[in-house]
Formats: sequence, C-alpha cells, structure tokens
Amino acid sequence: MLGRYIKAQLTVLLFGGLVGPIFLIVYFALGPMARPYIGWMFWVGLLITAGDVLAALWLTNAGVKSAARHEELNQRGVLVLAQITGISDTSWFVNDQQMIKVNLHFEVPGYQGFDAQETMASSPTRMQILNAHKLVALVEPGTQKYEIDWNASALIAGVVPAQFTLAEDNKTYDLRGQAGPLMEIMQILRANGVPMNGTIDIRSNPAVRQQVMAVVRRAAAGQPAAAAPAAPVAPPPSFVKPSMPDMSTAQRLQELETLRATGSITEAEYTAKRQQIISEL
Repeated sequence: MLGRYIKAQLTVLLFGGLVGPIFLIVYFALGPMARPYIGWMFWVGLLITAGDVLAALWLTNAGVKSAARHEELNQRGVLVLAQITGISDTSWFVNDQQMIKVNLHFEVPGYQGFDAQETMASSPTRMQILNAHKLVALVEPGTQKYEIDWNASALIAGVVPAQFTLAEDNKTYDLRGQAGPLMEIMQILRANGVPMNGTIDIRSNPAVRQQVMAVVRRAAAGQPAAAAPAAPVAPPPSFVKPSMPDMSTAQRLQELETLRATGSITEAEYTAKRQQIISEL
C-alpha cells in the first residue's frame, strides 16, 4: 500500500504537482526579509501541495480497487469473446489521441447476454485490434463485471503472431487471426491454470499439450471449430453431466468453469469432473 502511494505521489509531482513544493521551498529559503513580498507563494504552494497529496491518495485508492477487481475476475471470471457492435467518436482528445466509445455485446454460457460501453483512446495499435470487431474479456457471470484482455485480443485480431511449434510434426504453425481455434486454446490454458503471458511452454504438461496440439492441427487442416454451446434461459440449479457428445474439450471445460464460478458445483465436484474430461482425451 505504501509503495503504491509513493508511486502515485511521484506521478502527481511529475505531471505538474512539483510547483507547490517549489513555492514552499523558495518562500522559506529567502528568509523573513522577503516574506512580506512573497507571502502569496506560501498560500499557493500550500494549496497545490495539499492537492498533490489528495490526488495521490485518490490514485492509490483507485489502484487498490482496480487490483482487487482484477484478482476477483481472475479467480471467478469466464473467458469469452465479446462482439463489437458499434464504434463512435467523441469530441475530446487525450495526448493528441481522440477518445472513442466502443459498444460491446457479451454472451456467457448459461446466462443472458448483456451490452456494455467502453471509452478509450484511439491509438493506432488499439484501432487495429478493434477493426477485428472482437475482443477477449474475462466476465464474472453473476455480476456482469468484465475486464478486456488486450494481449489476447491482439492475438484474435491478428495484430501479433500466434505461433505453435510441434516437435512431432517438425513444424511451426501460425494461427494468426483465427479467432475460433485461438479462443479454444486460451480456454484450455485457463482451465488448466496455465498463464497466458508471452511464450508458453507446455511440454511438461502432457494433458494440456495434447489438447492444444489437437486444436492446432485441426485449425491448420482448415477444419471448422466446434460451435459454442447454446445458452439456456436460466443457469442450471445443480451440476449436470454434459450430454452433448460433439462438444469440444475446451467448451466442456469452459462450461465447468462457469458452473464453479456461479457456485452450482463444489470444488470437489469441479476437480473430479475436470479430471474425468482430461482422462477422456
């Protein structure tokens, strides 16, 4: 908490807040003889410095809440593909970049879809991602809280390469921009607790590797990915064994994650069912 506050205070000082402390230093450094003439420096410097402290406290509090929200979504969220339904310009700019409003539609298995709007800067990289009309997001099903994963969205949009090297095939496959297979792979990794940051090595996890290899080979062969399961009107009251034989492993794992996030199954039931799904590969 203290470290976060210090960083926030330094940020405030860097962006103009240093004027207040400078006025106070000059006021006290010039001594009593000059104070009748520069008394305004004391009050202005004091006011600006107090504003610096309040701004740093606000930034610290906002950072703590954001970190807590991020952790909660990581624990309980479901990875989904949000559709961009509209983009509109605004009349204001930040750092010479026009701010835009992006309308999103979310579909979470087992729940009614919902819409949301995000305001963001129209940077060149971000516009490349938005032009794909899809964003990857973590959504908490019950509260409709969400967080956009821009790194994953860049993969889906084809802004960055998505390469998979399979030693058995002696090949490197590039699934750049293939939203279906990439989304399926990310769901597999998330269901198995594999961090999705930078280069991922899953050679030490044979079960996960086998699932990912199957998706990569299917995508490379041009086979269509399995369709996402239809969302029922209301969430299931209790855990029910999936009865759709054509569901992919990733979809079954995602449905299982949704059931756990909503409290429909216990941790023991979740663990047992997850092991069963993996053992059926």
